[in-house]
Amino acid sequence: MDIKLLIPILVPIAAGAILLSGSFADHLKGKKDAGSGRGLHGAVMTALSFSVLAALYLAWTGERSLTLFPLVEEIPLYFRIDGISRFFVTVVSVIWLLTGVYSLVYMRHEGDEKRYYGFYLVLYGVLVGLDFSGNLVTMYLCYELMTLVSFPLVLHNGTREAIMAALKYLFYSMCGAYCGLFGIFILNRYADSLTFTAGGTLHCAAGQERILLIAVFAMLIGFGAKAGMFPLHAWLPAAHPVAPSPASAVLSAIIVKSGVLAVIRVVYEIVGPEFLRGTWVQYAWMTLTLLTVFMGSLLAYREKVFKKRLAYSTVSQVSYILFGLSLLSDQGMQGALLHVAGHAVMKSGLFLVAGVFLYRFGYTRVEQLTGMGKKMPVTMWCYTIFSLGLIGIPPTVGFISKWRLAEGALAQGGIFGALGAGEGTIPAGEIGIFSWLGPVVLLLSALMTAGYLLPVTMKGFFPGGEREGEDLKREEPSLCMLIPLLILAALTLILGIAPGPLESFIGKIIR
Repeated sequence: MDIKLLIPILVPIAAGAILLSGSFADHLKGKKDAGSGRGLHGAVMTALSFSVLAALYLAWTGERSLTLFPLVEEIPLYFRIDGISRFFVTVVSVIWLLTGVYSLVYMRHEGDEKRYYGFYLVLYGVLVGLDFSGNLVTMYLCYELMTLVSFPLVLHNGTREAIMAALKYLFYSMCGAYCGLFGIFILNRYADSLTFTAGGTLHCAAGQERILLIAVFAMLIGFGAKAGMFPLHAWLPAAHPVAPSPASAVLSAIIVKSGVLAVIRVVYEIVGPEFLRGTWVQYAWMTLTLLTVFMGSLLAYREKVFKKRLAYSTVSQVSYILFGLSLLSDQGMQGALLHVAGHAVMKSGLFLVAGVFLYRFGYTRVEQLTGMGKKMPVTMWCYTIFSLGLIGIPPTVGFISKWRLAEGALAQGGIFGALGAGEGTIPAGEIGIFSWLGPVVLLLSALMTAGYLLPVTMKGFFPGGEREGEDLKREEPSLCMLIPLLILAALTLILGIAPGPLESFIGKIIR
Protein backbone atom coordinates (compact mmCIF):
# COMPACT_ATOMS: atom_id res chain seq x y z
CA MET A 1 0.00 0.00 0.00
CA ASP A 2 1.62 3.24 -1.21
CA ILE A 3 0.05 6.21 0.62
CA LYS A 4 2.20 8.59 -1.46
CA LEU A 5 -0.31 8.19 -4.29
CA LEU A 6 -2.61 10.58 -2.41
CA ILE A 7 -0.11 13.46 -2.47
CA PRO A 8 -0.81 14.77 -6.01
CA ILE A 9 -4.52 14.22 -5.41
CA LEU A 10 -4.97 15.84 -2.01
CA VAL A 11 -2.42 18.68 -2.18
CA PRO A 12 -4.06 20.58 -5.06
CA ILE A 13 -7.53 19.83 -3.67
CA ALA A 14 -6.52 21.24 -0.27
CA ALA A 15 -4.83 24.29 -1.84
CA GLY A 16 -7.85 24.92 -4.03
CA ALA A 17 -10.22 24.57 -1.07
CA ILE A 18 -8.24 27.20 0.85
CA LEU A 19 -8.49 29.63 -2.06
CA LEU A 20 -12.21 28.98 -2.46
CA SER A 21 -12.84 29.58 1.23
CA GLY A 22 -10.90 32.84 0.94
CA SER A 23 -12.88 33.85 -2.13
CA PHE A 24 -16.14 33.12 -0.34
CA ALA A 25 -15.05 35.15 2.67
CA ASP A 26 -14.05 38.07 0.44
CA HIS A 27 -17.44 38.11 -1.23
CA LEU A 28 -19.19 38.08 2.15
CA LYS A 29 -17.16 41.13 3.12
CA GLY A 30 -18.00 42.85 -0.14
CA LYS A 31 -14.44 42.78 -1.43
CA LYS A 32 -13.81 42.37 -5.15
CA ASP A 33 -10.81 40.49 -6.51
CA ALA A 34 -9.21 40.57 -3.09
CA GLY A 35 -5.94 38.71 -2.88
CA SER A 36 -5.12 38.91 -6.60
CA GLY A 37 -1.54 39.69 -7.54
CA ARG A 38 1.90 38.23 -6.97
CA GLY A 39 1.08 36.63 -3.62
CA LEU A 40 -1.87 34.73 -5.03
CA HIS A 41 -0.03 33.82 -8.23
CA GLY A 42 3.00 32.61 -6.30
CA ALA A 43 0.88 30.42 -4.05
CA VAL A 44 -1.04 28.96 -7.00
CA MET A 45 2.05 28.15 -9.03
CA THR A 46 3.83 26.67 -6.01
CA ALA A 47 0.92 24.33 -5.25
CA LEU A 48 0.42 23.45 -8.91
CA SER A 49 4.11 22.87 -9.68
CA PHE A 50 4.58 20.71 -6.60
CA SER A 51 1.50 18.65 -7.45
CA VAL A 52 2.55 18.19 -11.08
CA LEU A 53 6.07 17.10 -10.09
CA ALA A 54 4.68 14.71 -7.48
CA ALA A 55 2.23 13.19 -9.99
CA LEU A 56 4.93 12.73 -12.64
CA TYR A 57 7.45 11.32 -10.17
CA LEU A 58 4.99 8.77 -8.82
CA ALA A 59 3.77 7.87 -12.31
CA TRP A 60 7.23 7.28 -13.74
CA THR A 61 8.92 5.47 -10.85
CA GLY A 62 7.26 2.08 -11.03
CA GLU A 63 3.93 0.38 -10.49
CA ARG A 64 2.09 1.54 -7.37
CA SER A 65 -1.26 0.80 -5.77
CA LEU A 66 -3.31 1.96 -2.81
CA THR A 67 -6.50 0.52 -1.30
CA LEU A 68 -8.18 2.95 1.07
CA PHE A 69 -11.48 1.45 2.24
CA PRO A 70 -14.44 -0.48 0.79
CA LEU A 71 -17.05 1.66 -0.92
CA VAL A 72 -19.48 -1.24 -1.13
CA GLU A 73 -19.03 -4.93 -0.54
CA GLU A 74 -15.93 -6.21 -2.39
CA ILE A 75 -15.45 -2.88 -4.23
CA PRO A 76 -12.81 -0.69 -2.55
CA LEU A 77 -11.70 2.87 -3.22
CA TYR A 78 -8.63 1.75 -5.13
CA PHE A 79 -5.85 3.63 -6.91
CA ARG A 80 -3.18 2.09 -9.10
CA ILE A 81 -0.60 3.30 -11.59
CA ASP A 82 -0.29 1.39 -14.84
CA GLY A 83 0.70 2.31 -18.39
CA ILE A 84 -2.58 4.04 -19.20
CA SER A 85 -2.42 6.03 -15.94
CA ARG A 86 1.14 7.06 -16.70
CA PHE A 87 0.25 8.23 -20.19
CA PHE A 88 -2.86 10.22 -19.27
CA VAL A 89 -1.47 11.86 -16.15
CA THR A 90 1.55 13.07 -18.14
CA VAL A 91 -0.67 14.65 -20.80
CA VAL A 92 -2.90 16.22 -18.12
CA SER A 93 0.04 17.56 -16.09
CA VAL A 94 1.89 19.17 -19.01
CA ILE A 95 -1.20 20.95 -20.34
CA TRP A 96 -2.39 21.95 -16.87
CA LEU A 97 0.93 23.53 -15.90
CA LEU A 98 1.36 25.45 -19.16
CA THR A 99 -2.24 26.70 -19.11
CA GLY A 100 -1.79 27.68 -15.46
CA VAL A 101 1.18 29.88 -16.38
CA TYR A 102 -0.85 31.46 -19.19
CA SER A 103 -3.72 32.14 -16.76
CA LEU A 104 -1.55 34.34 -14.54
CA VAL A 105 -1.95 37.17 -17.03
CA TYR A 106 -5.19 36.27 -18.75
CA MET A 107 -7.33 35.97 -15.62
CA ARG A 108 -6.68 39.61 -14.71
CA HIS A 109 -9.01 40.26 -17.64
CA GLU A 110 -11.74 37.99 -16.24
CA GLY A 111 -11.62 38.82 -12.52
CA ASP A 112 -12.49 36.61 -9.52
CA GLU A 113 -9.05 35.05 -9.70
CA LYS A 114 -9.21 33.31 -6.31
CA ARG A 115 -12.35 31.46 -7.29
CA TYR A 116 -10.96 30.48 -10.68
CA TYR A 117 -7.63 29.23 -9.32
CA GLY A 118 -9.40 27.44 -6.50
CA PHE A 119 -11.47 25.34 -8.87
CA TYR A 120 -8.52 25.00 -11.25
CA LEU A 121 -6.39 23.40 -8.53
CA VAL A 122 -9.17 21.20 -7.18
CA LEU A 123 -9.92 20.00 -10.70
CA TYR A 124 -6.31 19.00 -11.26
CA GLY A 125 -6.36 16.88 -8.10
CA VAL A 126 -9.60 15.20 -9.21
CA LEU A 127 -8.14 14.48 -12.66
CA VAL A 128 -5.06 12.87 -11.13
CA GLY A 129 -7.42 10.73 -9.05
CA LEU A 130 -9.31 9.82 -12.22
CA ASP A 131 -6.09 8.84 -14.01
CA PHE A 132 -4.83 6.83 -11.04
CA SER A 133 -8.15 5.00 -10.49
CA GLY A 134 -7.69 1.25 -10.28
CA ASN A 135 -11.27 0.06 -10.64
CA LEU A 136 -14.46 1.09 -12.38
CA VAL A 137 -16.30 2.46 -9.35
CA THR A 138 -13.37 4.61 -8.18
CA MET A 139 -13.06 5.98 -11.70
CA TYR A 140 -16.78 6.73 -11.83
CA LEU A 141 -16.68 8.68 -8.56
CA CYS A 142 -13.76 10.79 -9.78
CA TYR A 143 -15.50 11.20 -13.14
CA GLU A 144 -18.63 12.62 -11.51
CA LEU A 145 -16.63 14.83 -9.17
CA MET A 146 -14.74 16.17 -12.20
CA THR A 147 -18.04 17.28 -13.76
CA LEU A 148 -19.11 19.12 -10.60
CA VAL A 149 -15.75 20.86 -10.19
CA SER A 150 -15.36 21.87 -13.86
CA PHE A 151 -18.93 23.24 -13.96
CA PRO A 152 -17.95 26.55 -12.21
CA LEU A 153 -15.21 27.19 -14.78
CA VAL A 154 -17.85 27.33 -17.52
CA LEU A 155 -20.07 29.83 -15.67
CA HIS A 156 -17.14 31.88 -14.35
CA ASN A 157 -18.13 35.26 -15.80
CA GLY A 158 -21.72 34.91 -14.53
CA THR A 159 -23.51 36.13 -17.65
CA ARG A 160 -26.84 34.63 -18.65
CA GLU A 161 -25.18 32.94 -21.62
CA ALA A 162 -22.54 31.40 -19.34
CA ILE A 163 -25.13 30.18 -16.85
CA MET A 164 -27.22 28.55 -19.58
CA ALA A 165 -24.15 26.95 -21.15
CA ALA A 166 -23.02 25.62 -17.76
CA LEU A 167 -26.46 24.14 -17.09
CA LYS A 168 -26.41 22.53 -20.53
CA TYR A 169 -22.97 21.09 -19.76
CA LEU A 170 -24.25 19.74 -16.44
CA PHE A 171 -27.41 18.27 -17.98
CA TYR A 172 -25.58 16.43 -20.76
CA SER A 173 -22.89 15.23 -18.37
CA MET A 174 -25.47 13.86 -15.96
CA CYS A 175 -27.37 12.10 -18.75
CA GLY A 176 -24.11 10.49 -19.80
CA ALA A 177 -23.24 9.60 -16.24
CA TYR A 178 -26.55 7.81 -15.71
CA CYS A 179 -25.93 5.74 -18.82
CA GLY A 180 -22.51 4.87 -17.44
CA LEU A 181 -23.94 3.97 -14.05
CA PHE A 182 -26.50 1.64 -15.65
CA GLY A 183 -23.66 -0.19 -17.37
CA ILE A 184 -21.66 -0.45 -14.15
CA PHE A 185 -24.59 -2.14 -12.40
CA ILE A 186 -24.84 -4.72 -15.17
CA LEU A 187 -21.09 -5.33 -15.38
CA ASN A 188 -20.87 -5.75 -11.62
CA ARG A 189 -23.30 -8.65 -11.98
CA TYR A 190 -21.42 -10.50 -14.73
CA ALA A 191 -17.74 -9.47 -14.58
CA ASP A 192 -15.32 -11.38 -12.37
CA SER A 193 -14.01 -8.07 -11.07
CA LEU A 194 -14.35 -4.33 -11.68
CA THR A 195 -10.60 -3.91 -11.25
CA PHE A 196 -8.93 -2.83 -14.48
CA THR A 197 -7.19 -5.81 -16.09
CA ALA A 198 -5.60 -6.03 -19.53
CA GLY A 199 -7.91 -8.06 -21.77
CA GLY A 200 -10.93 -7.60 -19.54
CA THR A 201 -12.58 -9.49 -16.69
CA LEU A 202 -15.95 -10.26 -18.28
CA HIS A 203 -16.92 -13.90 -18.71
CA CYS A 204 -20.33 -13.85 -20.31
CA ALA A 205 -22.86 -16.41 -19.18
CA ALA A 206 -24.77 -18.11 -21.98
CA GLY A 207 -27.92 -16.21 -22.89
CA GLN A 208 -26.78 -12.93 -21.28
CA GLU A 209 -25.06 -11.47 -24.33
CA ARG A 210 -27.96 -9.19 -25.25
CA ILE A 211 -28.21 -7.33 -21.93
CA LEU A 212 -24.43 -7.04 -21.72
CA LEU A 213 -24.19 -5.55 -25.21
CA ILE A 214 -26.95 -3.07 -24.35
CA ALA A 215 -25.12 -2.14 -21.14
CA VAL A 216 -21.82 -1.62 -22.95
CA PHE A 217 -23.47 0.48 -25.65
CA ALA A 218 -25.12 2.63 -22.98
CA MET A 219 -21.69 3.18 -21.41
CA LEU A 220 -20.20 4.14 -24.77
CA ILE A 221 -22.96 6.71 -25.28
CA GLY A 222 -22.68 7.91 -21.69
CA PHE A 223 -18.92 8.33 -21.47
CA GLY A 224 -18.94 9.52 -25.09
CA ALA A 225 -20.96 12.53 -23.92
CA LYS A 226 -17.91 13.96 -22.19
CA ALA A 227 -15.88 13.25 -25.34
CA GLY A 228 -18.40 15.14 -27.46
CA MET A 229 -19.68 12.15 -29.43
CA PHE A 230 -23.07 12.36 -31.15
CA PRO A 231 -25.82 12.43 -29.88
CA LEU A 232 -24.70 13.96 -26.54
CA HIS A 233 -22.27 16.49 -28.03
CA ALA A 234 -24.24 19.75 -27.96
CA TRP A 235 -22.84 20.94 -24.60
CA LEU A 236 -19.36 21.40 -26.04
CA PRO A 237 -19.95 24.24 -28.56
CA ALA A 238 -22.14 25.95 -25.97
CA ALA A 239 -19.67 25.76 -23.06
CA HIS A 240 -16.34 26.54 -24.71
CA PRO A 241 -17.06 30.03 -26.10
CA VAL A 242 -18.35 31.42 -22.79
CA ALA A 243 -15.66 30.00 -20.50
CA PRO A 244 -12.41 31.94 -19.95
CA SER A 245 -9.94 30.98 -22.69
CA PRO A 246 -7.57 28.98 -20.42
CA ALA A 247 -10.61 27.10 -19.10
CA SER A 248 -11.71 26.46 -22.69
CA ALA A 249 -8.22 25.14 -23.40
CA VAL A 250 -8.30 22.55 -20.62
CA LEU A 251 -11.93 21.65 -21.30
CA SER A 252 -11.12 20.94 -24.93
CA ALA A 253 -7.70 19.39 -24.43
CA ILE A 254 -8.16 17.48 -21.16
CA ILE A 255 -11.72 17.23 -19.84
CA VAL A 256 -13.03 15.67 -23.05
CA LYS A 257 -10.22 13.08 -22.80
CA SER A 258 -11.70 11.87 -19.51
CA GLY A 259 -14.48 10.35 -21.62
CA VAL A 260 -11.83 8.71 -23.79
CA LEU A 261 -10.08 7.31 -20.71
CA ALA A 262 -13.36 5.92 -19.38
CA VAL A 263 -14.08 4.23 -22.74
CA ILE A 264 -10.60 2.67 -22.80
CA ARG A 265 -11.01 1.31 -19.28
CA VAL A 266 -14.46 -0.16 -19.99
CA VAL A 267 -13.81 -1.62 -23.45
CA TYR A 268 -10.24 -2.82 -23.09
CA GLU A 269 -9.90 -3.57 -19.36
CA ILE A 270 -13.34 -4.67 -18.16
CA VAL A 271 -15.37 -5.98 -21.10
CA GLY A 272 -12.47 -6.96 -23.34
CA PRO A 273 -12.33 -6.18 -27.09
CA GLU A 274 -12.99 -9.81 -28.04
CA PHE A 275 -16.50 -9.62 -26.61
CA LEU A 276 -17.41 -6.62 -28.80
CA ARG A 277 -15.58 -7.51 -31.99
CA GLY A 278 -18.02 -8.19 -34.84
CA THR A 279 -21.13 -7.26 -32.82
CA TRP A 280 -23.73 -4.61 -33.57
CA VAL A 281 -22.18 -2.50 -30.78
CA GLN A 282 -18.89 -2.17 -32.65
CA TYR A 283 -20.57 -1.18 -35.93
CA ALA A 284 -22.96 1.24 -34.25
CA TRP A 285 -20.04 2.76 -32.36
CA MET A 286 -17.97 3.20 -35.53
CA THR A 287 -20.98 4.74 -37.28
CA LEU A 288 -21.49 7.30 -34.51
CA THR A 289 -17.80 8.24 -34.42
CA LEU A 290 -17.58 8.82 -38.17
CA LEU A 291 -20.86 10.73 -38.17
CA THR A 292 -19.47 12.94 -35.40
CA VAL A 293 -16.17 13.46 -37.24
CA PHE A 294 -17.94 14.66 -40.38
CA MET A 295 -20.65 16.66 -38.61
CA GLY A 296 -18.22 18.46 -36.31
CA SER A 297 -15.96 19.47 -39.21
CA LEU A 298 -18.91 20.70 -41.28
CA LEU A 299 -20.32 22.80 -38.42
CA ALA A 300 -16.86 24.22 -37.67
CA TYR A 301 -16.47 25.17 -41.34
CA ARG A 302 -19.71 27.17 -41.22
CA GLU A 303 -19.11 28.82 -37.83
CA LYS A 304 -17.91 32.47 -37.68
CA VAL A 305 -17.33 32.84 -33.92
CA PHE A 306 -13.69 31.84 -33.44
CA LYS A 307 -13.89 29.93 -30.15
CA LYS A 308 -17.13 28.23 -31.18
CA ARG A 309 -15.42 27.14 -34.41
CA LEU A 310 -12.65 25.59 -32.33
CA ALA A 311 -15.25 23.90 -30.11
CA TYR A 312 -16.94 22.24 -33.11
CA SER A 313 -13.46 21.21 -34.22
CA THR A 314 -13.00 19.44 -30.90
CA VAL A 315 -16.26 17.55 -31.45
CA SER A 316 -14.79 16.25 -34.69
CA GLN A 317 -11.20 15.63 -33.59
CA VAL A 318 -11.96 13.70 -30.40
CA SER A 319 -14.12 11.31 -32.42
CA TYR A 320 -10.99 10.52 -34.44
CA ILE A 321 -9.75 9.01 -31.18
CA LEU A 322 -12.99 7.16 -30.54
CA PHE A 323 -12.95 5.78 -34.08
CA GLY A 324 -9.46 4.38 -33.48
CA LEU A 325 -10.65 2.74 -30.28
CA SER A 326 -13.74 1.33 -32.00
CA LEU A 327 -11.52 -0.64 -34.39
CA LEU A 328 -10.70 -2.87 -31.39
CA SER A 329 -7.18 -3.45 -32.71
CA ASP A 330 -3.68 -2.66 -31.52
CA GLN A 331 -3.04 -0.37 -34.50
CA GLY A 332 -6.28 1.50 -33.93
CA MET A 333 -5.51 2.01 -30.26
CA GLN A 334 -1.99 3.19 -31.07
CA GLY A 335 -3.36 5.84 -33.43
CA ALA A 336 -5.99 6.83 -30.87
CA LEU A 337 -3.47 7.34 -28.06
CA LEU A 338 -1.13 9.27 -30.36
CA HIS A 339 -4.04 11.57 -31.18
CA VAL A 340 -4.87 11.95 -27.49
CA ALA A 341 -1.44 13.49 -26.90
CA GLY A 342 -1.32 15.40 -30.18
CA HIS A 343 -4.81 16.85 -29.93
CA ALA A 344 -4.23 17.92 -26.32
CA VAL A 345 -1.16 19.90 -27.36
CA MET A 346 -2.62 21.40 -30.53
CA LYS A 347 -6.12 22.24 -29.36
CA SER A 348 -5.01 23.77 -26.06
CA GLY A 349 -2.62 25.92 -28.12
CA LEU A 350 -5.41 27.06 -30.44
CA PHE A 351 -7.67 28.10 -27.58
CA LEU A 352 -4.80 29.95 -25.90
CA VAL A 353 -4.18 31.82 -29.17
CA ALA A 354 -7.88 32.70 -29.25
CA GLY A 355 -7.44 33.99 -25.72
CA VAL A 356 -4.59 36.26 -26.81
CA PHE A 357 -6.80 37.89 -29.45
CA LEU A 358 -9.62 38.27 -26.96
CA TYR A 359 -7.39 39.61 -24.17
CA ARG A 360 -5.52 42.16 -26.27
CA PHE A 361 -8.21 43.34 -28.70
CA GLY A 362 -11.54 41.86 -27.64
CA TYR A 363 -11.82 40.00 -30.96
CA THR A 364 -14.21 37.06 -30.96
CA ARG A 365 -15.10 36.59 -34.64
CA VAL A 366 -13.01 35.15 -37.45
CA GLU A 367 -13.35 38.17 -39.75
CA GLN A 368 -11.84 40.42 -37.05
CA LEU A 369 -8.51 38.57 -37.23
CA THR A 370 -7.53 39.97 -40.62
CA GLY A 371 -3.99 41.40 -40.49
CA MET A 372 -3.14 39.88 -37.10
CA GLY A 373 -0.02 38.26 -38.58
CA LYS A 374 1.59 41.69 -38.79
CA LYS A 375 0.57 42.70 -35.28
CA MET A 376 1.41 39.37 -33.67
CA PRO A 377 3.67 37.39 -36.01
CA VAL A 378 4.96 34.99 -33.34
CA THR A 379 1.45 34.27 -32.05
CA MET A 380 0.13 33.80 -35.58
CA TRP A 381 2.97 31.43 -36.45
CA CYS A 382 2.11 29.36 -33.38
CA TYR A 383 -1.50 29.32 -34.56
CA THR A 384 -0.37 28.16 -37.99
CA ILE A 385 1.68 25.29 -36.56
CA PHE A 386 -1.27 24.15 -34.43
CA SER A 387 -3.56 24.38 -37.46
CA LEU A 388 -1.23 22.36 -39.68
CA GLY A 389 -1.07 19.73 -36.95
CA LEU A 390 -4.83 19.53 -36.60
CA ILE A 391 -5.19 19.19 -40.36
CA GLY A 392 -2.59 16.41 -40.35
CA ILE A 393 0.21 17.94 -42.42
CA PRO A 394 3.79 16.75 -41.83
CA PRO A 395 6.03 17.25 -39.95
CA THR A 396 3.48 17.71 -37.14
CA VAL A 397 2.24 15.11 -34.66
CA GLY A 398 -1.22 15.31 -36.23
CA PHE A 399 0.09 13.72 -39.41
CA ILE A 400 1.55 10.76 -37.47
CA SER A 401 -1.59 10.10 -35.42
CA LYS A 402 -3.97 10.34 -38.39
CA TRP A 403 -1.68 8.15 -40.47
CA ARG A 404 -1.80 5.47 -37.77
CA LEU A 405 -5.59 5.73 -37.52
CA ALA A 406 -6.05 5.27 -41.27
CA GLU A 407 -3.46 2.49 -41.25
CA GLY A 408 -5.32 0.75 -38.43
CA ALA A 409 -8.60 0.81 -40.38
CA LEU A 410 -7.10 -0.33 -43.68
CA ALA A 411 -5.09 -3.10 -41.99
CA GLN A 412 -8.29 -4.89 -41.00
CA GLY A 413 -9.36 -5.19 -44.64
CA GLY A 414 -12.63 -6.92 -45.34
CA ILE A 415 -13.83 -4.23 -47.75
CA PHE A 416 -16.21 -6.72 -49.31
CA GLY A 417 -16.41 -8.91 -46.20
CA ALA A 418 -20.12 -8.41 -45.77
CA LEU A 419 -20.81 -9.64 -49.30
CA GLY A 420 -18.46 -12.60 -49.14
CA ALA A 421 -19.53 -14.01 -45.81
CA GLY A 422 -22.55 -15.80 -47.26
CA GLU A 423 -25.02 -14.91 -44.52
CA GLY A 424 -24.34 -11.17 -44.42
CA THR A 425 -21.93 -11.37 -41.49
CA ILE A 426 -18.44 -9.94 -41.41
CA PRO A 427 -15.62 -12.38 -40.63
CA ALA A 428 -13.98 -12.02 -37.23
CA GLY A 429 -11.28 -9.36 -37.25
CA GLU A 430 -12.71 -7.54 -40.30
CA ILE A 431 -14.78 -4.38 -40.24
CA GLY A 432 -16.22 -4.48 -43.76
CA ILE A 433 -17.06 -1.14 -45.32
CA PHE A 434 -15.56 0.76 -42.38
CA SER A 435 -12.05 -0.31 -43.38
CA TRP A 436 -12.18 2.20 -46.25
CA LEU A 437 -15.05 4.46 -45.17
CA GLY A 438 -13.11 5.46 -42.05
CA PRO A 439 -10.04 6.79 -43.93
CA VAL A 440 -12.32 8.50 -46.48
CA VAL A 441 -14.22 10.36 -43.75
CA LEU A 442 -10.96 11.29 -41.99
CA LEU A 443 -9.63 12.69 -45.27
CA LEU A 444 -12.79 14.72 -45.91
CA SER A 445 -12.63 16.02 -42.36
CA ALA A 446 -8.98 17.01 -42.86
CA LEU A 447 -9.94 19.00 -45.97
CA MET A 448 -12.70 20.81 -44.09
CA THR A 449 -10.28 21.42 -41.20
CA ALA A 450 -7.95 23.14 -43.65
CA GLY A 451 -10.93 25.12 -44.91
CA TYR A 452 -11.81 26.56 -41.49
CA LEU A 453 -8.33 26.99 -39.96
CA LEU A 454 -5.97 28.08 -42.75
CA PRO A 455 -7.99 31.12 -43.96
CA VAL A 456 -7.24 32.73 -40.58
CA THR A 457 -3.53 32.32 -41.29
CA MET A 458 -3.83 33.55 -44.89
CA LYS A 459 -5.82 36.64 -43.97
CA GLY A 460 -3.64 37.15 -40.92
CA PHE A 461 -0.45 37.43 -42.94
CA PHE A 462 -1.95 38.67 -46.25
CA PRO A 463 -4.83 40.93 -45.25
CA GLY A 464 -5.29 42.61 -48.66
CA GLY A 465 -6.91 46.00 -48.48
CA GLU A 466 -9.07 45.54 -45.42
CA ARG A 467 -6.60 47.13 -42.99
CA GLU A 468 -4.64 49.45 -45.27
CA GLY A 469 -3.56 52.57 -43.46
CA GLU A 470 -4.13 50.99 -40.05
CA ASP A 471 -1.31 51.01 -37.52
CA LEU A 472 -0.05 47.41 -37.55
CA LYS A 473 2.84 47.73 -35.11
CA ARG A 474 3.85 44.55 -33.31
CA GLU A 475 1.92 43.85 -30.10
CA GLU A 476 2.92 40.37 -28.95
CA PRO A 477 1.45 39.23 -25.61
CA SER A 478 3.47 39.08 -22.40
CA LEU A 479 5.94 36.25 -21.86
CA CYS A 480 3.57 34.43 -19.47
CA MET A 481 1.15 34.05 -22.36
CA LEU A 482 3.68 33.63 -25.15
CA ILE A 483 6.00 31.03 -23.60
CA PRO A 484 3.27 28.36 -23.19
CA LEU A 485 2.33 28.90 -26.85
CA LEU A 486 5.94 28.47 -27.98
CA ILE A 487 6.35 25.29 -25.90
CA LEU A 488 3.12 23.80 -27.27
CA ALA A 489 4.12 24.70 -30.84
CA ALA A 490 7.52 23.09 -30.29
CA LEU A 491 5.87 19.93 -28.94
CA THR A 492 3.60 19.80 -32.00
CA LEU A 493 6.69 19.70 -34.22
CA ILE A 494 8.96 17.56 -32.01
CA LEU A 495 6.35 14.83 -31.57
CA GLY A 496 5.86 14.83 -35.34
CA ILE A 497 9.54 14.85 -36.31
CA ALA A 498 10.64 12.32 -33.67
CA PRO A 499 7.58 10.27 -32.68
CA GLY A 500 9.62 7.15 -31.92
CA PRO A 501 9.81 7.42 -28.10
CA LEU A 502 6.09 8.17 -27.78
CA GLU A 503 5.11 5.38 -30.17
CA SER A 504 7.42 2.97 -28.36
CA PHE A 505 5.83 3.82 -25.00
CA ILE A 506 2.32 3.43 -26.44
CA GLY A 507 3.35 0.10 -27.91
CA LYS A 508 4.34 -1.10 -24.43
CA ILE A 509 0.94 -0.01 -23.06
CA ILE A 510 -0.90 -1.94 -25.76
CA ARG A 511 1.12 -5.09 -25.27
